[in-house]
Amino acid sequence: MTTPLPPLPERVLVVGAGLAGLRTAAELRESGFTGHLRILGGEHHLPYDRPPLSKELLSRPDPVWLADDLAQDLLTLADDVRLGTRATRLDLGDLPAVETATGERFEADAIVVATGSHAALPAHWSGVLTLHTLDDAARLRERLTPGSRLVIVGAGWIGAEVAGVAADVGCEVTVVEAGPSPLNRQLGPGLGARTTPWYAAQGVHLRTHATVASARDAVVTLDDGTRLEADTVLCAIGARPNSAWLADTLPLTASGHLPVDASGRTTHPRVWAVGDVAEREHPVFGPTPGGHWSAALLDPARLARTLLGTAEDGRPEPAPYVYSTQLGHHLTVFGRLTDDQVTRGDPDSGPWTTLAFEGDRLTGAVIADVPREVAAVRKLLGRGELPRLDRALAADPATPLKKAVATEP
Repeated sequence: MTTPLPPLPERVLVVGAGLAGLRTAAELRESGFTGHLRILGGEHHLPYDRPPLSKELLSRPDPVWLADDLAQDLLTLADDVRLGTRATRLDLGDLPAVETATGERFEADAIVVATGSHAALPAHWSGVLTLHTLDDAARLRERLTPGSRLVIVGAGWIGAEVAGVAADVGCEVTVVEAGPSPLNRQLGPGLGARTTPWYAAQGVHLRTHATVASARDAVVTLDDGTRLEADTVLCAIGARPNSAWLADTLPLTASGHLPVDASGRTTHPRVWAVGDVAEREHPVFGPTPGGHWSAALLDPARLARTLLGTAEDGRPEPAPYVYSTQLGHHLTVFGRLTDDQVTRGDPDSGPWTTLAFEGDRLTGAVIADVPREVAAVRKLLGRGELPRLDRALAADPATPLKKAVATEP
C-alpha cells in the first residue's frame, strides 16, 4: 500500500549542492513550485561537474561550473543557499529538520537528501590523496609532473582514468589492485580483464592480486612485503554515500545507501533522496545504488513531479549508465549485467560490445570503443521494458542491433 503524501509543501529543503541538488532545485521550479527553497551544501563551491575531475584532470584545469554548462543557476533558483554547511543530523519531528555542523537547525515541509558521496580512504593510511572534489583535483594536479612517480591504489573507474591521464604527461605510474583484474567489482573479472592490455599499452605498470598492508609517507607496502616508493599516492578504492548523519533516523542498506522508491520517496513521507546517496527502485532494472551520473542528472525530474503532485510525462525511463574515458579507450556500461553474455566483435583485436541477458531479454551492456552501439543500446534499454533479442543476430557485429530485436510471441 502506497504511503499517502502529505499536503503540498510551502518550504522545501535540499541538502546537497552538487548536480543532484541543483537539478532538484531546477525541476521543482520547472514543475511550478513557488514556495521557499533552501539549499545546504557541504562544500564551499557552487555546483560543478565531477566527471572532468578525473577524465580531464590535466587538460581542463578550470572547473566546469554547472550554472554555465546546464544554464541552471542555484543562486537564482533558491531563496537561500548555504555553502560550507554540512548536515550532521536529521530530526523527524512533527516537521522534519536538519541540524548542521554550524549549530543551525532548518525545518521544512519536505526535505530532499542529495548529499552525494565521498572517496573511501582507510583510516590508518596517511600522506595519501583522494580524488572526488574540486579541491582534491587541484591538489593532485599540482603533483603530476613529468617524471614524477605515482602509485594508484585501485583499478576502478577513477584509478584507470587518472592512470591514463598521468601516463600521457610522462608520469611513472603503477596501479595496484586487490582483485584479479581491473574493474573487477564493476564488470566482473572476465570483462574487467579485457582492459588489462590497455595499461601496458599506455606504459602503466599494473599489479593485480595485490593487497595493500599500509600506505604512509608516499610508500605503499603490499601484504607480501613489497615496498612501492612514490612521489604521490592516490587512493582510488571507491566512494561511499554521505549518509552517516542519517543512520539514527532512517534505514540504510548494507552499503550505506538510503533506499527510495521509483520517485525518490523514503520510508518517511516528508523525506526524499536522490543521486549518489540513494538506492532507487528503478521500474525496469530494480534496486539501483547511487553512483550513476545519469541518476543525479535525470532522477530529480520524477522526484519533483511526485513531490508536487504534478502529472507524469509518460515517457519511459532511461537505463542507468556509466561512461569512462580511460587509457586511450571509451567504455560505457548500461543497465544490469548478468553472467549470461554475448560479445560482438573481438576483444583481442579491436572494439567490442558485450550484451547481458536473462533468457532472450537484454538487461545490460558493456561497450568499448563502439560509439554507434552506445546510441543503439540506449534506445533498446530505454523503452520501458527489457527488449527481446534474437541472440544469434545480436552476436553478429555486422548486424545492427535494432535488427536483432525479436518480435513478441
